[in-house]
Order: sequence, then structure tokens, then C-alpha cells
Amino acid sequence: MTYPGDNPAGTGYVRPSIPLTPEQDVNRDDTIGNLIKTASEQVSTLVRSEIELAKLEIVNSAKQGAIGAVFFVVAGVIGLFSLFFFWFMVGEILDIWLPRWAAFTIVFVVMLVLVAVLALLGRRQIKKVKMPERTIASLQDTADVLKRAATHPDATA
Repeated sequence: MTYPGDNPAGTGYVRPSIPLTPEQDVNRDDTIGNLIKTASEQVSTLVRSEIELAKLEIVNSAKQGAIGAVFFVVAGVIGLFSLFFFWFMVGEILDIWLPRWAAFTIVFVVMLVLVAVLALLGRRQIKKVKMPERTIASLQDTADVLKRAATHPDATA
């Protein structure tokens, strides 16, 4: 089944659909079993349709997220490359007042200081990472309960 606008720019995209069965006429003479069977078939079809719709929405959202991530990566790469030109510009500006060798030495030292500060901050953050103690304790408790249950099958926990 296609809808107007489903084929943007001739991409050949066709919106998937789940064929639904037409509603059956309910006879007053139908047994409760037949009515329950019909209702369960309709509920089953509805659930399958909802699951398919959820899948389509998740796939579409994941594609959009991936495209956004690619844009962020490209922006980051361009930003990193532009840092070279920034530091070169700083060196050239300092060259106005200082000898060229001194200007670029200052830029080099400033960059090394930034590297050292960022490395120390990163090291401090990594040292804060701890083991998941509560999770480990919970898993140990679960293992103990299961061991006790296995050795005492008639005990209830």
C-alpha cells in the first residue's frame, strides 16, 4: 500500500504495510469459542502491526541518529585541523613584537602546558573510576541464595 508523497525524489521508497483482514460480520448465533477466536486473531494482528510500526520508527530514528553522529565527527575533524592554523596565527601575531623563533617557542611551550594540564585532568578522572561494588555485592548475594536453594531443595526463600 502506498501513500501520496511516499516516493520522494524518485527514490523508489515504498512504505511497508501489514495486510489487515476485513472485519468479519458477527452472527448472533456464533458460539463464544468462535467469538473468542475472532477476537484473539484481531488482537494478534493488531499487536503484530504495532510491533512492525515500532520497528520502523526505531530504524528511522537510528538512521537519523547515525547521520547526526557523522556530522559531529566531521565537525570534530575539521575543528582539530583548524587548531593548527589557530596556533600558527598566534605565533605570527607574537612575531609582530618578538623575534620569530621566540614567538613560536612561546606557542610551543603554551601547547605543551595545555597538554600537561589536560593529561593531569584526564588522569585524575580515570583514578575516580571504581569497581561497581554494589552490583558485585548483589551478584554475590544472588549466587549465595542460589547455592543455598540448590543444596536445600525443600527450603523456600
